[in-house]
Amino acid sequence: MKHFSGVTGLPPRRFVVSQILFLLVILFWIFCGTGNAQKLAITFDDLPLNGLLPPGVTRVETTKNVLEILKKRHVPPVYGFINAKKLEGNADGAEALKLWAAAEPVGNHTYSHMDLEQNTAEAFEREIEENEPALELLDVNNSWHWFRYPYLREGDTVEKRRAVRAYLKTHGYTIAQVTLDWEDYLWNTAYARCVAKNDTKSIEWLRSSYLSTASEFLDLGREQAKLIYGREISYVLLMHLGAYSSTILSDALDLLKKKGFKLVTLEEAESDVAYESDPDVGLHDAGTLLDQWMQVKGIKYPEHAEKPYKEMESICQ
Repeated sequence: MKHFSGVTGLPPRRFVVSQILFLLVILFWIFCGTGNAQKLAITFDDLPLNGLLPPGVTRVETTKNVLEILKKRHVPPVYGFINAKKLEGNADGAEALKLWAAAEPVGNHTYSHMDLEQNTAEAFEREIEENEPALELLDVNNSWHWFRYPYLREGDTVEKRRAVRAYLKTHGYTIAQVTLDWEDYLWNTAYARCVAKNDTKSIEWLRSSYLSTASEFLDLGREQAKLIYGREISYVLLMHLGAYSSTILSDALDLLKKKGFKLVTLEEAESDVAYESDPDVGLHDAGTLLDQWMQVKGIKYPEHAEKPYKEMESICQ
């Protein structure tokens, strides 16, 4: 009869140590994740401004405040997607964009925020091209070949979708997809109205509703990814540069940290293989890439609270 470690029936000490190490590795993997599942890139749309401004506030001031927060919080480079038509006769907007481009990268969001569903692919492509002179002036590093679809609408017919995608590929663009979105633009104009009325109670409600909605849709997006891909992916978050952005941004960043997200660049987030596939169908107002896949695959949405559209329309009117 064999004996181990001097005691009959007990495994050798080396075996016990290896088993303990194995369990520690498993526990580390469970609690710390794979290191990839929670990556998130922040992007801003509609530069130099989305929505209305409160009395006495400028685009320059709003942009400067946002940039200061991003720098203070050590957020990796954040793409701002511009609509150059907003610069026409607008010195404040032009200066705001200069400030952004001096600190953060820029991308193409079409010249006038054109809706592809309401226009031909050819007209949409002309809008992309018309936006490029401003991008070339703003970005001396020539890193502006990222494209964000206005309204996240990629074509109501498969022919439009394929035509614009072929154009983007030929002209060296990468599509800046969106996989997390709580429609933060809803709060911008509402906030401007409430500040104009000095309605502190409503302003506090805007804060609480913003954060609860953000939390709800961050969780929903992650559940969508699991249903579609069987795993969490690296995410791209859509935000808008508006009057409320600099007011709530620090709280939003705190929420992302609390949820366990690690902030990365757009390039790193979209290196995830999830961004290599295309639903390749015509869709009406389909939303994020995850929303598109949910529709195409016929996946039922998890239970979730809706966004406060009606409340946002009526507050401080």
